[in-house]
Amino acid sequence: MDSPILRIVTDPAHGGRWTSLRAGEREWLWRRDGVGREDVSRGDSFVDAGGLEECVPTVRGVPDHGDAWARGWTRDESGTERVECESFSLTRSIGPGPVVDYVLSADPGFRFVWAAHALLDLSPRATLHMPEGADTRLYPSADGPWVEGGWPAPRDVRLDRFGPDDGTAVGAVVDASRACVHDDQDRLAFALEAEGQPVSIALWRNLGGFPLDGPYRSTGVEPMLGRVFDLAEAGTDDAARVPASGQAHWRLTLAADCNCT
Repeated sequence: MDSPILRIVTDPAHGGRWTSLRAGEREWLWRRDGVGREDVSRGDSFVDAGGLEECVPTVRGVPDHGDAWARGWTRDESGTERVECESFSLTRSIGPGPVVDYVLSADPGFRFVWAAHALLDLSPRATLHMPEGADTRLYPSADGPWVEGGWPAPRDVRLDRFGPDDGTAVGAVVDASRACVHDDQDRLAFALEAEGQPVSIALWRNLGGFPLDGPYRSTGVEPMLGRVFDLAEAGTDDAARVPASGQAHWRLTLAADCNCT
């Protein structure tokens, strides 16, 4: 049987957020309604409405979740979407497959982190598959520093299972370019290509542990350029860099099947 076709819906007017990622009857993106996401403007604190946010040039730090999520994007006749920020512009073209091609234009040498911050609607039975032993930076708390280990259990913290709500919230950045989510019979695979740039897959597993004043469940799998959440913490090889051409290119491919076990 052929795998179902994945279909993407975006909202350029409200930060370019992906509002739907659907395969047949399965909607993969979690959303949080009634939070005022449509009313934000530049400089506002991040409003978590779920979906997939384009976080660039950082995830954590300043500005929180980057500089693109609170700006209006434009869409041209070809379907290419674009956002203009103070130090860079980002274009996104969604093609069949689906394949999403990105171009970030900025001064040569401009450093950035980008994440496809995808919050997924997953059951407690869902599992995440990446290469065994891949170098992993584990963030044991929502706002603390990282420690290092190997996937899937750095420092004996098992990360490949989402599980029921237990009051924890952890993040991780894994040195991998591919990941696959299994949720019962459904599959969602990510593959990231970016020649000459550091690529990784980030995990956000909030099982009712964040925020302290009103915790809720949110689970994310996030293809990334860079190896840290906060650009300010990036070492020499931990962030993407715009080459001499003034443009950084990368491609994100998604599929509703995968070959992992």
